[in-house]
Amino acid sequence: MTSFRARTVLAAGLVAFAMTPATAQNYPTRPVTIIVPFAAGGPTDVVARIVGDHMSKTLGQTIVIENTLGAGGTTASTRAMALRG
Repeated sequence: MTSFRARTVLAAGLVAFAMTPATAQNYPTRPVTIIVPFAAGGPTDVVARIVGDHMSKTLGQTIVIENTLGAGGTTASTRAMALRG
């Protein structure tokens, strides 16, 4: 029984010793782009700019608002897909 207890304590000590604190990566590392699929100056653009301003202050990162018109939003979603990769 004593050797089992000793092995358990040793295993717990090794596990505790092996654990290291995790460090997070800095995110985002480049400017964040918000794509608005409507014309500039409209209500959607205004809301995106207000939200982008708050996000910029919170993240400490540049936020770019990009208005992309056409094809009922298909052009904007294609643009978002191109930026992702």
